[in-house]
Amino acid sequence: MGIEIEKKYRLTNEQRAKLLRRLSEVGATAQGEEFEENTLYAGNGLESRSRVLRLRRVGGRAILTYKERFDAASAIKRQREDETRVEDGDALAAILDALGYRPALVYEKRRTTWNVADAEVVVDELPFGLFMEIEGTENSINEVERMLDLSGVEAEHATYPDLTRRYGTKIEDRVEARFEAK
Repeated sequence: MGIEIEKKYRLTNEQRAKLLRRLSEVGATAQGEEFEENTLYAGNGLESRSRVLRLRRVGGRAILTYKERFDAASAIKRQREDETRVEDGDALAAILDALGYRPALVYEKRRTTWNVADAEVVVDELPFGLFMEIEGTENSINEVERMLDLSGVEAEHATYPDLTRRYGTKIEDRVEARFEAK
């Protein structure tokens, strides 16, 4: 069982621009940019606010993740996270459907990733806003916050699924947050 430790922040356009400059200044190593489609399933044993099953599609890859959130008052979240790469995302979606699990939420994300000071920093663009996450130990999260001078940047306590429920569009029996087609 893996434990994910992370802190999320909501960004303005100006904060994002400053953050990107600051990442370069502190010598962060860029890992690239990806587009993701995330589908969260509902069904037996899953509780949308505490236990989720997510199928993430990134490029030609698919990743199945089980997350179980632990209650915490801190902006630094700890949760169980077990994941595995899947050879065929469409086949897995068909298996989940056959087992009675149904897509409940779908959200798209553009993610850029950096490594800095034993932590991973991601800058995410979703249809409903800009965000940053720092993942690592609590000490490395605090160190990266200082390095990046995040004073004035607001911590975001809501999860992406919670935000999708709030800002997404109801389509049949699921909620979606997708970028507009160009």
